[in-house]
Amino acid sequence: MKALMLEAYNRFVYTDVPDPVVGPEDVLVEVRAVGICGSDVHGMDGSTGRRVPPVIMGHEAAGVISEVGPAVSGWAVGDRVTFDSTIYCGDCYFCRRGLINLCDNRRVLGVSCGDYRQDGAFAESVAVPQHILYRLPDGLSFEHAAMVEAVSIAFHAVGRTPINLDDSAVVIGSGMIGLLVIQALRASGCGLIVAVDLDEQRLVLAQQLGADVGLRSDTVDVVGEVAELTHGRGADIACEVVGITPTLDIATRCVRKGGSLTLIGNLSPKTDFLLQAAVTRELTLYGSCSSQGEYPACLNMIARGAVDVAALISAVVPLADGAKWFDRLYRGEPGLMKVILTP
Repeated sequence: MKALMLEAYNRFVYTDVPDPVVGPEDVLVEVRAVGICGSDVHGMDGSTGRRVPPVIMGHEAAGVISEVGPAVSGWAVGDRVTFDSTIYCGDCYFCRRGLINLCDNRRVLGVSCGDYRQDGAFAESVAVPQHILYRLPDGLSFEHAAMVEAVSIAFHAVGRTPINLDDSAVVIGSGMIGLLVIQALRASGCGLIVAVDLDEQRLVLAQQLGADVGLRSDTVDVVGEVAELTHGRGADIACEVVGITPTLDIATRCVRKGGSLTLIGNLSPKTDFLLQAAVTRELTLYGSCSSQGEYPACLNMIARGAVDVAALISAVVPLADGAKWFDRLYRGEPGLMKVILTP
């Protein structure tokens, strides 16, 4: 089959690779749409250590089952499906408690690191275990279904956050996940939602998708503006969707006393943190990793238009052209958000 292979750091080839091996409890999915994730773009140069070449990346996909293993039940050739980005074991301490994103034996599709190598969905087909499959609602396009992984991350993070009706919230970072977090906060009953970013176009889109105010952190005093919008208290909630010291600093200072801070972005493995501000103001911190079974609800929300994913898709292009689109995303081309590849 054909696949887009990360042959070396920053070098992709569209090439023939062996067909995936389908285990007894696996299905073979003919990929119809697969998104380029920000983690793939950040990982292609080796900086994250989680995309060691050679590897077929890609974990945001949807398609049609073309083969089922002998022990598979409940699934058939022709079923329209998507699948979790996380391959969890189902047997460990955490899986038995429903904490599948914290599985001791967790693997992520399209990731190659020191512990494992798991080829992903930048290919004509991918083999996945049946227990991570989800059926697509009727009428939902493969391109929109491929967005469900990102949507689930946003809703998992907001689900981790204690929200009271009409709470004020600040979202630091208006990239893909940040824009989906804004939609999730709005769906969860938040009142004032403030989007913060450096990109004016993204802030305009953030306001189209549910934010009340957009603030450019390089031109305004974000903390002062948030205080003014919240009667001097600060926001009830802050969601940090970047993961570097300057944005974490802003998020921490935007939150009112007794408020909560949800950490979603992780561009940097280590950051400085305003410890004294968090302690003396009794902030509550929530980490959020991946998702935890939110796929069915998120698929339904996308299908009925409760979450707008179409506004986030910049291009739908052939998988064979993937290398040049990776380069455009890596260079940070203005206006580019989500690129969907079609094998």
